[in-house]
This record gives sequence, structure tokens and C-alpha cells, in this order.
Amino acid sequence: MADTLCNASARGNLSQVLFLLQNGTDVNGFNKYNRTALQVVMLGNDALVKALLEAGADPNIRDPVHNLTVTHDAAREGFVDSVRALVDHGADINLVDEKGNLPLHLAAREGHLEVVQLLIGLTADPRATNGLGHTAAQLAHIHKREDAAKYINDYLSSH
Repeated sequence: MADTLCNASARGNLSQVLFLLQNGTDVNGFNKYNRTALQVVMLGNDALVKALLEAGADPNIRDPVHNLTVTHDAAREGFVDSVRALVDHGADINLVDEKGNLPLHLAAREGHLEVVQLLIGLTADPRATNGLGHTAAQLAHIHKREDAAKYINDYLSSH
């Protein structure tokens, strides 16, 4: 049943996901790729993300390949409402992926200003460096995401 739930989640099929959950499918069950429905969810489908979280999906389960969480994925892709829902349901935004990146690093690198604005005040150390020794502000600057770099630098100088 976990494979069916994960497939429905990846396709963004909210009604099928709800049906499966109402009929006892484990929201944290692993599919044949060792991932949960939340890990493969169609990001940006905020109603589906929220439904999985409200059903008890664990937002802190790590990907078996890259050691990241769904919060890393949502931050990297700029889905601010999904990130907000994850945070509201206990996502630990201070977990790092295999390269030492916090969700804040990934959002900054990609220039997702709204996600940066959401995460920066919640991140334990917004000055933290990743595995390559770069801060979120440095990543934003390196990748020419000047709005994000300026926001982070302004935030850090005022805190």
C-alpha cells in the first residue's frame, strides 16, 4: 500500500491520497525506493502537503541517497507555502544534507527570497557554513541572487 500512496502523492492526487489514508495506509510507510509519501509529494501542491502532515507524516525523514529532508527540497524549489506547512508541523530546519546545506542555504543559492525570509529567523545559526565553507549569504552572492544576498546581509547586520 505504501507504493500506491507514494505514487498518488507524487502525482498530486489528493483524493486518492485521502482515500488511502482513511483506509488505513501508513502515512510514513516506505515505498520500494525507501521513501515516504511526503518525501515524493508533488511539491507546490500545498493541500496535499498539508493533508499528509495532518495525517502524521514525519517531515524529518531523510532521503536515503542525499540525506536531505523534504524541507530541503521545498526550500530549494521555492515552495514557500509548503515550507511554511512543514515548519508548522515540526520540520527541523536545522538539519543539514550530505553537503552540509541547511534549507536556508538551498533557498539562498536559488534566490527564493520568500523562503529565505521565512527560514532565516527560524534557523539556529543563519551564519552557518555548509560543507564547502559557504554561508547562505555567500551562496546567494556567488549565484548572483542579489536580492537574497542583500536580505540576508541586512538581516544579519541587524541581529
